[in-house]
Amino acid sequence: MEAFNFFEKLTNEDKEFLKSNSKYVEIPENFTLFYQGDICEDILLLDEGRVKLFIHGELDEVLSLYEINRGEQCIINTSSTLSSTEAIATAQTATAIKGWLIPYNISKELMIRSSAYQEYIFSLFSLKFNALTTLIEDIKFKRLDQRVLDYLKNQNSNIVEITHEELANSLGTSRVVISRVLKDLENKKYIKLLRKKIELLK
Repeated sequence: MEAFNFFEKLTNEDKEFLKSNSKYVEIPENFTLFYQGDICEDILLLDEGRVKLFIHGELDEVLSLYEINRGEQCIINTSSTLSSTEAIATAQTATAIKGWLIPYNISKELMIRSSAYQEYIFSLFSLKFNALTTLIEDIKFKRLDQRVLDYLKNQNSNIVEITHEELANSLGTSRVVISRVLKDLENKKYIKLLRKKIELLK
């Protein structure tokens, strides 16, 4: 749990309280942690790997929201657990993961006992809501071709291993539309399409 910035701020008593009441888990890739509409009973503290969050639309559209990485905690999971309300998205492991599950009553008790954990929860909501706001603004105001280029550039590699369908799911659109946009970007010499890969040219 040392990967979490709030942990070192806990008292020794609260550290022991958290550790003794949490369950260590190892979960394989492509495992669904909870579905959209579920009420979560535990909060996941992610120590290793990546988890992706996405929303299913009425016509089976899939819109990616964000990913959580080592040392992070999901606000959708946290909100559902602490308020006993339905999760607004589905969470699935993008890689094999390791972490700890904190039961509802332990999380609530720790928030009462520790101002450090309480501050961490509030900062978590602030950071992820900013990310969601940016996503909404991108969807509303940016052209899809620019969103595609921005997504590819953010992968920090000139060659991105991704299929058209995976890219479509990440951007909340259809594979047919993405394929058309990618072909147009290739014709304009922004990218080069390879088998299950996309190369950024400029």
